[in-house]
Amino acid sequence: MSTATLITFIIYLIGMLGIGFAAYRLTSDLSDYVLGGRRLGPGVAALSAGASDMSGWLLLGLPGAIYASGLSEAWIGVGLAIGAYLNWQFVARRLRVFTEVANDSITVPDYLENRFRDKSHILRVISAAVILLFFTFYTSSGMVAGAKLFEASFALSYTQALWLGAIVTISYTFLGGFLAVSWTDFVQGILMFLALIAVPIVAISEMGGWNNAVDAVGQIDPAHLNMVQGVGALAIISSLAWGLGYFGQPHILVRFMALRSPKDVPKARFIGVGWMVLGLYG
Repeated sequence: MSTATLITFIIYLIGMLGIGFAAYRLTSDLSDYVLGGRRLGPGVAALSAGASDMSGWLLLGLPGAIYASGLSEAWIGVGLAIGAYLNWQFVARRLRVFTEVANDSITVPDYLENRFRDKSHILRVISAAVILLFFTFYTSSGMVAGAKLFEASFALSYTQALWLGAIVTISYTFLGGFLAVSWTDFVQGILMFLALIAVPIVAISEMGGWNNAVDAVGQIDPAHLNMVQGVGALAIISSLAWGLGYFGQPHILVRFMALRSPKDVPKARFIGVGWMVLGLYG
C-alpha cells in the first residue's frame, strides 16, 4: 500500500469515529439514540437512506451482474429507482406523521403495536424477530462487501479487512447511535456518488471515447448491449419487482420516521431519487 493510500485510509477511519463521537455529544435519551431525536434534515435523510440501502450492492453487486450477463440486468436498477420514488411519495410523509401520533413510536415494531393497539405485544415480537433474523444476513452481506473492498484497495487480508470494518462500524454505532449511522452514511453516500460518476468517465476516456467502449463490449458479446435480447416479459417483471422491497425495509423506513418535519419529504425525495438515478447510471 502506498503512503498516500494508507494516510487516506486512516483519515477515513478516524473521520468515521469522529462522527460517532460528535453524535454521542448530541445524544441524551433513548429517542436520540434510536431515532436521532427526529431531527434529520432532508439531505442527510435521503443520502443516508440511499447509502445504507445500496452500499455494497450498488458498487459490487449490480456492476458484477451486468458484467456477467449484460444490460439485461439493468432492469433491476429501473425497478429500484421506481420503487424508491414511490416509497418516498406514498409512505414517507404518512409514516413520519403517524409514528409521532402513535405515542411517538421510535421503532417499526413500536409503531405497529401502537398503531393497531396490540395489547398482547405479539405484533411487536413477531416484527422484531423478522427484522432480527433477516437483517442479520443483510448486515453480514454489507460487512463482506466492505471487507472485499478494503482487501482489494488497501492490501489487507480478507480477515483483517473484515475485523477492521466491523470494529469501526460497531464503535461509531455504539457511541452515537442512529445519528452517527445517518451522518456516516451521508458522508459515504457523497463518496459513493463521486466514485460512481467519476469512474465511468475515466474508464471511457481511457478506452478512447464512448464509441470505442461500446465496440469493446460488443466484441466480447453483442448481446451484452441489449436490455431485451434473450429476456422474457416474466424476467423483466421479476427484475422490476425488486423495487417493491423498499416498502418494507426497516432501515429505509426509520429515515422517514427521523425526518425533522413532514414538510421535508419533497426535498428528501428529490435528493434521494436523484442520487439513486445518477448512481445507477454511473
